[in-house]
Amino acid sequence: MLYTPEIVEELNVLVRYNLTTTQEGIKVHKNADPNVIAATLRLFHKGLVTQEDGGYLTALGRETAEHVQAALDILTAA
Repeated sequence: MLYTPEIVEELNVLVRYNLTTTQEGIKVHKNADPNVIAATLRLFHKGLVTQEDGGYLTALGRETAEHVQAALDILTAA
């Protein structure tokens, strides 16, 4: 199975989270790119974030974001 544009948008949302703290979330505003809004809503429905517009990572969301960010670090290493 290949990455769909929707999955890529979800991955892009997850890499925005600061994993050095659990006290910092994100807020996706109503005027954000519609693809980002939709991706964030899908992450909420999948149980990865606490709010429809972002919020904090759930335990599953944090684990997923750690993997996503690690993969991105590996793939973008020089």
